[in-house]
Amino acid sequence: MMSERTEVQVRPGVEADLEALTDLYNHYVRETPITFDTATFTPEERHPWLLSHPEDGPHRLMVATETDPRGNSQEILGYATSSPYRPKAAYSTSVEVTIYVAPHAGGRGIGTLLYKALFEALAGEDLHRAYAGIAQPNEASVRLHERFGFRYVGTYREVGRKFGRYWDVAWYEKEL
Repeated sequence: MMSERTEVQVRPGVEADLEALTDLYNHYVRETPITFDTATFTPEERHPWLLSHPEDGPHRLMVATETDPRGNSQEILGYATSSPYRPKAAYSTSVEVTIYVAPHAGGRGIGTLLYKALFEALAGEDLHRAYAGIAQPNEASVRLHERFGFRYVGTYREVGRKFGRYWDVAWYEKEL
């Protein structure tokens, strides 16, 4: 039996996405060192994060969705954000970007679609640089960032402890 092909859409994140976005993020909190959060979140705890990424401005949230073949519901396949790099005013033209793809959606180009949409949305903003910290090892993320013009700038060695061991974070930057 052939499965019906569906199309992936990328759009700004909205309030109705909060539970699914929280579930996706919590997977990475529980199962991987990709994020250094060590405790899962409730949607209520993640609500301020959602509100900090409006549809305009330099701090965005883009969501990749796929509608089921019957058109009944949209599944969130991943998301990408741009967030303040640091809280001090002089950093206001820099953003930190991040991306999370649902485990079952890897290898389908979802990350590429998300970053393409995110950087297109940021094109008119007063931004100078984007930064990405990638917990190591993570070759898929390194390849994605390099495809989008990020270049390696350095590694913080054993900067985070999770799952009983220390992890390095490689830092990448991109001119905007």
